[in-house]
Amino acid sequence: MSVLQEIRERASKLGKTIVLPEGTEPRIIKAASMATQAGVAKIILLGDPQEIESKSDGADLTGVTIIDHLKSDKIDHYANELYELRKNKGMTLDKAYETLKDPLYFGTMMVKQDDADGMVAGSINATADVLRPALQIIKTAPGIKVVSSVFVIELPDSRFGKNGTLIYGDCGVNPDPDAEELAAIAVSTAITAKQVAGMEPVVALLSFSTKGSATHPRVDKVIKATKLAQQMAPQFLFDGELQGDAALVESVGKLKCPDSPVAGRANVLIFPDLDSGNIAYKLTQRLAGAQAVGPICQGLAKPVNDLSRGCSSEDVVNAVAITAVQAEI
Repeated sequence: MSVLQEIRERASKLGKTIVLPEGTEPRIIKAASMATQAGVAKIILLGDPQEIESKSDGADLTGVTIIDHLKSDKIDHYANELYELRKNKGMTLDKAYETLKDPLYFGTMMVKQDDADGMVAGSINATADVLRPALQIIKTAPGIKVVSSVFVIELPDSRFGKNGTLIYGDCGVNPDPDAEELAAIAVSTAITAKQVAGMEPVVALLSFSTKGSATHPRVDKVIKATKLAQQMAPQFLFDGELQGDAALVESVGKLKCPDSPVAGRANVLIFPDLDSGNIAYKLTQRLAGAQAVGPICQGLAKPVNDLSRGCSSEDVVNAVAITAVQAEI
């Protein structure tokens, strides 16, 4: 059984409620039907019921809750709560009502008020637009300084990672983390791999250098981040700086750094910046035929997860399952 299948099975036992605010997008409507029929979670779609029906293409929406957020009886309560949360930032009650016309903000308020256990969006919205309301309303979990993201990568080739499953981070949020932020991302990603994916994390902090094969301030950043991550979470295996082949291929790892506990067997890959992380996951997805689920956010007080705008309905269902599992942790 694949890691994603295991996550779906775990989610199906939890009975969590996940809100999908992009309820009039055909891929989301199909995913709502699929997730409900498979018992992955209870689904709430936001949007005009007639428009959703017209775009459903025959999808069975039995059991799916559809809420027109513009006509919801919760709007007064949510507006007052949003005003109280953001009044020190210039929020007025009138502005709160206007803000909640945006389904991303309405869905986030549902999660904040425990009317949903988590939210998944991003099929037609940029990552920044999905995360902005989450950061403003739900905010970070206690002790977390950096919100970051991971992709669950499921490869056809089972030689790598855990039976072909790897965790990539950060591929969606932080453009150029410093050493301290990169270390925090590495630790958060290891925790996600353990708690969500059920993997024993073996974490490689990646670079264009392996153990001093090149010198550059960018290499120094990864070396420092590795040491910090090892200090922050000694229960996990971290090593860096490692090139991609040294991290993943046993023969290369033994050749380049034979004493490394990570080289050649990494299942969690930490990229030094958003350029490399985003490029790597998209190339892996398209060239290797991998399934890439995410960006899955980590560090928020309650789960709100992003989607690639190129996502399929199957990707959405997997994101719903992961969000349901996160809600239980």
